Amino acid sequence: MTKPSRRTLLLGAGAALAAPTILRAQDAADALRAMAADLDQLHSLIVLRGGEPIIEEAFRGRGLDSRANLKSVSKTLVALLTGIAIDRGHIPSVEAPVLPLLGLPAFGDARDEMVLEDLLTLRAGLASTSGGNYGEWISSRDWVASALADPVGRPGERFVYSTGTFHVLGAAVARAANAPLYDLARDWLARPLNINLSPWVADPQGRYLGGNEMSMTPRELARIGQMIVQRGRWNGVQVVSEAWLDASFTPRSRSPFSGDAYGYGWFLTRFGGLQAAYARGYGGQILAVVPDADLVIAITSDPTRPARSGGFFGDLRRLLDQAAGMV
Repeated sequence: MTKPSRRTLLLGAGAALAAPTILRAQDAADALRAMAADLDQLHSLIVLRGGEPIIEEAFRGRGLDSRANLKSVSKTLVALLTGIAIDRGHIPSVEAPVLPLLGLPAFGDARDEMVLEDLLTLRAGLASTSGGNYGEWISSRDWVASALADPVGRPGERFVYSTGTFHVLGAAVARAANAPLYDLARDWLARPLNINLSPWVADPQGRYLGGNEMSMTPRELARIGQMIVQRGRWNGVQVVSEAWLDASFTPRSRSPFSGDAYGYGWFLTRFGGLQAAYARGYGGQILAVVPDADLVIAITSDPTRPARSGGFFGDLRRLLDQAAGMV
């Protein structure tokens, strides 16, 4: 009988030590999968660690390769486009005044002080067009004019969640870059990541909606997150600058609803005890990144049902905590 070599013994010992860790990781993934399966509003869950899938599963809905309406996750994508526009020189900085970018005259009040950063942080001093106000707003003849028409404070002060605010941002970026917002999203963000982005809703003037209604597959959404944790790089291309991501993940305001901080289009919090950022859309659409753990979590859900902090979104937060705790 051949005596085993020292290398063989060491390899065997290493495998034996690694086995419990692998089993624990598998158990954690199975528990997370079961937790997700119990949420009847959740459609799909993708968890990537180091770019590799830990979980990729569609529990309901149309599957991982069919487009899902991202709802207000669109706001975060528009914030990324804003950073790219600045990096490419179309806009000087986040301190650029909004009204000149839109080609609009001064109002003669506090709205004249509004800069891009106020829009990015939802502190524009404008009334909310979301929630119960959304239907009336999108029924207006000019969504930008309507969003700007009702000031409720000075820019840079209070956080007011509003799709209209991000629509104004998208319109400003598109005009500054001299291209429709869809073209910018397709050319600057989607094509480098091999995402098949379709046009979405536009306002009566033909400006694509800046804070809602974009759609992509769950796998494509996860790809956006992986690009983020790779410090804005994808296949050797710097899609979004590291400086913009650092600025985006710096707390600037705070949501009175969740209590989470808010950067440039991202909610900032902790999941599993780790610093995290997430984009959130109506019904439970989520893109979360935990950069220090190289972790990406993409969730799609029924877009017709609400996801309140005390209800389904609370369930999703527990799911996100569990996912981050797997690291």
